[in-house]
Order: sequence, then structure tokens, then C-alpha cells
Amino acid sequence: MTNIAITGAAGNVGRVAIDAFPDDDHDLALFTHSETDDLESEPIEIADYDAFSDALAGQDVLIHLAANPSPRVEWDEVREPNVDGVYNAFEAAAANDLERVVFASSNHAVNMKNTVSESRPESTVGKPEIVRPSDPTDPDTYYGVTKVFGESMGSYYAKRHGFDVVNLRIGWLLTRDELRAECRDRDGAGERYARAMWLSPGDCRRLLNAAATATLEESPLIAHGISDNAERFLSLSETMQALSYRPQDDAEVVLTGD
Repeated sequence: MTNIAITGAAGNVGRVAIDAFPDDDHDLALFTHSETDDLESEPIEIADYDAFSDALAGQDVLIHLAANPSPRVEWDEVREPNVDGVYNAFEAAAANDLERVVFASSNHAVNMKNTVSESRPESTVGKPEIVRPSDPTDPDTYYGVTKVFGESMGSYYAKRHGFDVVNLRIGWLLTRDELRAECRDRDGAGERYARAMWLSPGDCRRLLNAAATATLEESPLIAHGISDNAERFLSLSETMQALSYRPQDDAEVVLTGD
């Protein structure tokens, strides 16, 4: 039995993460920012180190999703949850001798060079450059900067304390209907971004399960978290090999009459 703690369990990715571990081999501990009527979860303030450390007692794996997820907010709104909270996550994992941390990074950690404008983080140029996990970071927002920070913290803690770290650059989690709606409502640059970054709920489940359970040949590992989109520019081959991740969905198929 593997004990898995999930922070941010009430969020969009968090709710999908719960369904990523359906068998009896995993015992989930769910943590949310506040009480949630439809989840059996424990409220936790991730900026409170002592509370975070106590919450991870007895856990084997942490999937750290809790954050301010908006690429449009200013620094003061991301500093506490996305910087202080990330430090607490890794420090609490080390203090409790966890085996692995899966950190929810983002495509926004490497997205600037492929935007049509520095002020439009959710846009993509007509001929984007391929981005591989080993390429230099290139954040497009303060939010992206905090994700680069989190990846660096993960690298440090993996090397300093010896536990596995998977820095998961998550794309844009949308249902099929949400993807269609976003593409209808956006201009060409916005639609290209959606087509490139789409992560279906099914592939999100497969990705999170793989990130938490796969045997790693290297740590820390940077992985790209998108579906098998024909118009992607985040390279998937490295992630598929390292995590045995097998995405099954493609935005183009959905948008051309799925």
C-alpha cells in the first residue's frame, strides 16, 4: 500500500488526480485550502510549515498541486502560495522521509518565446519552436516564474535529500466540450495555444498515475504534461520514455469532428 498525499485536491487537476488512483494499492490523503462539502479532505494552509509537515506524517508520495493557478495575477498574489508554499512542500517532504514528490509545474515555465506577445501568455505563434524538457526555462508571467522556482527547489531537494522528484509541466486541462468552446471564442493565436497545450482528463489521470508510480531512471525529472496533440510544441517523447506515459487524446481529432 502506497500512501499518497494530494494538495489542492479541490482544484481542477486535483479532482482528476483523485480518480488517477482507483485501485486498492493506494491510500489517498486529500488536502484542500478550505472545507469542501463533496470531498473527504483536510483543510491545510500550505504557507504554515508546521501544519504542512504534520499533514505529511506517514505519507510516501506527495502530489503538490496547491497554488494560485492564474497566469494573469501580480507577484503579491502568487508569492505566498507558489513560493513559500513550495518551499514548505519540499522541506516537509524531506522532514518526513517521503519517497517522491510530484510538483505541478506548468507550461508557463517555458512559454515566453512561443507567445505572439509578452502580454499574451495564452497565445502561440504560427511556427512555434519545439521545447524539450532539457531546454532552458523561459517563463511568460510571474506565475511562470514561480513554477521555475518550484522546479529548481525540486532539483535541489532531489540532490540534497535523495528522494525522487518529478517536475510536471502541466498544459491546459479541459474537457472536450471546454476545448471546443475555448477554440470557438479565441483568435488564431489563442486557438493555437489551446490546440498545443490541451490535456484531456483521461490523459491527466494517466500522467499523474505515471508520475507518482513509475520507476525512475533519473531524478529530478522534468516531464511535459499534455495530450498527444498534433500541434504540440512541448516535446513528449522524453516524458513518454521516462514515465511510460501513453497519452490517448489529440485536440485536432476532437476539433475536427471527434
